[in-house]
Amino acid sequence: MAEALIVFRAVDFAYGPERPVLRQCDFRLEPGERLAIAGPNGSGKTTLLHLIVGLLRLQRGEIEIFGKPRRKEGDFHEVRRRAGLLFQEADDQLFCPTVLEDVAFGPLNLGYDRDAVRRIVAQTLEELGLAGYEHRITYQLSGGEKRLVALAAVLAMQPEVLLFDEPTAGLDETSRRRLLEILLGLPQSMIVVSHDWEFREAIAGRTLFLREGRLD
Repeated sequence: MAEALIVFRAVDFAYGPERPVLRQCDFRLEPGERLAIAGPNGSGKTTLLHLIVGLLRLQRGEIEIFGKPRRKEGDFHEVRRRAGLLFQEADDQLFCPTVLEDVAFGPLNLGYDRDAVRRIVAQTLEELGLAGYEHRITYQLSGGEKRLVALAAVLAMQPEVLLFDEPTAGLDETSRRRLLEILLGLPQSMIVVSHDWEFREAIAGRTLFLREGRLD
């Protein structure tokens, strides 16, 4: 049996003594799996995703990603290259003036030469139906367009695992259907945090619910 991509074992996390979030939280993401996570606002769903990529630091328990324990900052450098996180708010992810610069940022930082980056950007935008957007001004895009450009920026890193935080939030029905079609065509394993139960049912093989700090 293939090794799990992400494993949480008895993970605890709190923002302070009065704000416990995760309590003895366990779960596994298997290769090829599409896992949805649901739960009330404030239950810790975003916290869990941020722990996976090291934006928050583990307090107690074990996190194993790509077969290695991850605890200190240096442990997550590899994780951030191999796991792509799509933030809930596209504006938190897009910070360059143009679409081209935003999508090229990740591959450039991975050390690809400029010719390779141009090919990666062109291919990624083409696959998402965004060919011709290269010189569009990012802040002038619609909400749905921003979400797709943010996804392009993630996919341009060529990650093995995708992490989505409320990917349909704020999207109209047309943009929502388009996003669903795109995600269904992707080969990566993924974790999808979403309140949208129809979207979860369409995209994920199984759904876990985060209640009182635990996934079940």
